[in-house]
Amino acid sequence: MFISCAFVNSIEEEKTIIVGANSTTEYLPLLKNKKVAIVANQTSVIFKQNKEYSHIVDSLLSHQINIVKVFAPEHGFRGKADAGEHVNNHTDTKTGIPIISLFGKNRKPQPEVLEGIDIVIFDIQDVGVRFYTYISTMSNVMEACAEKGIPVIVLDRPNPNGHYVDGPTLEIAHKSFVGIHPIPLVYGMTIGEYALMVNGEGLLKNNIKCDLTVINLKNYTHNSEYNLPIRPSPNLPNDISINLYPSLGFFEGTPVNAGRGTEFQFQRYGSTDFPTSNLTYTPQPNFGSKHPKQEGKTCNGVDLTKEKRLSEVNISWLVDAFQKSSNKEKFFGNTFTVHAGNTTLQKQIENGVSPEEIQNSWKPEVEKFKKIRSEYLIY
Repeated sequence: MFISCAFVNSIEEEKTIIVGANSTTEYLPLLKNKKVAIVANQTSVIFKQNKEYSHIVDSLLSHQINIVKVFAPEHGFRGKADAGEHVNNHTDTKTGIPIISLFGKNRKPQPEVLEGIDIVIFDIQDVGVRFYTYISTMSNVMEACAEKGIPVIVLDRPNPNGHYVDGPTLEIAHKSFVGIHPIPLVYGMTIGEYALMVNGEGLLKNNIKCDLTVINLKNYTHNSEYNLPIRPSPNLPNDISINLYPSLGFFEGTPVNAGRGTEFQFQRYGSTDFPTSNLTYTPQPNFGSKHPKQEGKTCNGVDLTKEKRLSEVNISWLVDAFQKSSNKEKFFGNTFTVHAGNTTLQKQIENGVSPEEIQNSWKPEVEKFKKIRSEYLIY
């Protein structure tokens, strides 16, 4: 039986996930004759054939869209700054457009920088984890725009951890930029769905509502496996690290090295005070980690590169690291609570609660959130 190449290509196109940024016919008319600001980083691209792509700023400029400002999140517009490193305002050398940092002195656009702007686009690849700060940036942008009456367009992108909901829920008393809303650690929503929830659940200041438009994905479901073509931040280099990140991100609030300063970021963990192991490594300054934990010291570690794809938060690695630590009194640092979103998790681990019991303890709040989440799912 003969099957035409055109028919085969059409089937392949139907299978391919189309990101919101690629649906230009849906949002270009909304930008015509407007002064546009865009929240973007290195992942803000429009895909072409043969795995090529162009940055959305360049593409919009080629369509004669008047981009007057770019807002940069954590890691900066080009995605090269360290985690937590302040990003300064500057001018993009390629386009001459002013870059306003949202990870420096101000985490929320100030009213004066929004003066004269008619519409704001948000287009950043998220990874679906509460302490990954892009959802905090989006919420702050939505709030600032709502206060000024400026519409926001969110160009949706797949969530590589969108196939499950799990982890401890943030208690509002421990709200911070690495946890801005009372949600589980892994929330199973695309960035567009999350924006709808922020608006619908009144999560912006004073219950203000943002004039929001979401440009939907095509050919995507929450069970879709999506391989990110561009690393979303310096220390998430591949699909393995992105999948392990929710479970290993807790180590940010401890002395344990989670692979920063190696080529296996968030694919291993180790420390100088762990017992001798089959894996030893020495963290050194590299791209995205100028001063990694345990820098220049030999760590005994655990290799996770062969782990199967997770569909839940694995707390056993954190428990294992605590048990191996020779200085348990200093294991939990000042930032552990903000990453966990509560004080309960630390107490559970210190009191010897098993990983299974810990995971069961957060299930009631996860189930409550799933009911809220279901009202805003697009896919």
